[in-house]
Amino acid sequence: MRTVYKVLAYAIAVEVAVQAMAIVLAVAGLGKWVSAGNVFDKSVMESDQFAFPEVIGIIVHGLNGGVVIPALALILLVVSFFARVPGGVKVAALVLALVAAQAMLGYAGHDLPMLGALHGLNAMVLFTAALAAGRRARRPAAVAGTPAGTAV
Repeated sequence: MRTVYKVLAYAIAVEVAVQAMAIVLAVAGLGKWVSAGNVFDKSVMESDQFAFPEVIGIIVHGLNGGVVIPALALILLVVSFFARVPGGVKVAALVLALVAAQAMLGYAGHDLPMLGALHGLNAMVLFTAALAAGRRARRPAAVAGTPAGTAV
């Protein structure tokens, strides 16, 4: 279970990096598309066609952030109860709380764009917490009565 915990924690960190890559791809593509004289408005957003190829970044960012990362964080918390990682439950709960905050900031940012700055900052904190969780699982659990640094 320790390995599952570690893989899930690192997967969340990777998914946060994918989120950054996806949204930057979308914004860069949008900038290029608008520079060519196009307009990005509600009709483009509601269209069934891709206005520019990089719009896939918006879709990936939405699905990844709204479904994949929350599912991984929830599974990480469940696994943490069985993984015997020192402090693992606490860190997994922190990761889940940061994911929940990230989702709320992302959705609220549609009405209050200034929250986008907090969304980006929280993403960095989430990335760090996920890495910390993964690193915790790398250390073998201490065996009672065994001096530190002694092989079991």
